Amino acid sequence: MGRKKAALPGQLSDLDLRLLRVFRAVAESGGISAAELRLNLANSTISNYIADLESRLDMRLCERGRGGFSLTEQGRVVYEASNELFSAVDQFRSQINRSHQRLLGELHLACAEHLPGGPDSVMVKALRRFSELAPDVRVEISTLSSDDVTSAVLDKKADLGVTVLLQTFTELETLPLFDELMQLYCGEGHPLYGKAGVKTAELADYKFVESPRLMPGREVSPDVRLWNKQARAHHQEARAALILSGHYLGMLPEHMVRNWGYDQKLQPLLPERYSYANTYSAIHRRHPRNAEAVTLFCDCLLASV
Repeated sequence: MGRKKAALPGQLSDLDLRLLRVFRAVAESGGISAAELRLNLANSTISNYIADLESRLDMRLCERGRGGFSLTEQGRVVYEASNELFSAVDQFRSQINRSHQRLLGELHLACAEHLPGGPDSVMVKALRRFSELAPDVRVEISTLSSDDVTSAVLDKKADLGVTVLLQTFTELETLPLFDELMQLYCGEGHPLYGKAGVKTAELADYKFVESPRLMPGREVSPDVRLWNKQARAHHQEARAALILSGHYLGMLPEHMVRNWGYDQKLQPLLPERYSYANTYSAIHRRHPRNAEAVTLFCDCLLASV
């Protein structure tokens, strides 16, 4: 029996690389629909690209349909091989960058939600400085929950993250930047709103919305274990909506409440007991792709604090 002909007998073309990039984005996003926003392409266009790549490789790369999305065994092989390929491309680009004394390529940032902030925020200042120093680098920014930022960097879906790190990871370099004050709030219409002399024991009679620091093992206080957590919202805007409804208590950043004009609708409770500081840090893998751009952005963050 003769051997099956090679799926890629010649050199890789620009089209091959484009199709592989689309495939990687779909694999990392967990499906074609989930990759639409990341790729800025329509569902049908992405489907056609995947089908074209499968035809060029003569492989079935993924299962997609009513049963959901999953990579085939061959799809997993192609995904891992494409990671190695683009890592080599990034290393090549970094070496060329160094020789030309300028930065090129891409920098994917993952930020905890609401971090970008206003014109005077650390992130905006760092982006301004970085864009002046590395104008040819293409910047992509994703806003995620704090835990998802860490996962994105660990999974190599983002080059650099700025988030609240609640545990250490040996794979990551960590650069502390600034603190954020968190407080326990109730909304207008809640029985505790406007009440003076609230006692800690009273809180157990009301519903709470869970946030990362109210989860088991992460509690800001032993009292949290007695609280009635009846809702879950790890994104701050969703959590604020529940608290503003007047039916839930929960934690929010003091600066966010003030900047959004919610300070007339929300009241901090027992700040001397339940307030705490979140430390935001820049995180990246020890050997990131496009390391020069990552290092430069970290320098820009430090200069902007």
